Amino acid sequence: QVQLVESGGGMVQAGGSLRLSCAVSGRTFKGYAMGWFRRAPGKEREFVSTINWSGSATNYADSVKGRCTISRDNAKNTVYLQMDSLKPEDTAVYYCARGKYSWSSSKSDDYNNWGQGTQVTVSS
Repeated sequence: QVQLVESGGGMVQAGGSLRLSCAVSGRTFKGYAMGWFRRAPGKEREFVSTINWSGSATNYADSVKGRCTISRDNAKNTVYLQMDSLKPEDTAVYYCARGKYSWSSSKSDDYNNWGQGTQVTVSS
């Protein structure tokens, strides 16, 4: 079974930075796209960022573009999300997900394995 474990969340003041990590075990990591999604209080889950199997292509939600960087280390079976210039509206539970395919996607239904999430809280 594929398991994903997120880490790196926490509390930070507006303007601060966090680096989220997602360690994947079980099924093959290399060859599949990875993504980050988030769910803010009272809101639906939304797309944050995605990266294709090789790391050659990335995509970001408009709300985080320019402030976040997604990367992956296939040798370590780990994907990262570097978040800078954080805003209170970034407060959410962040989820790591493994895609069904090798290409990146912003659609949650294109991912078939999800982590438990890590809380990010940004104070004003």
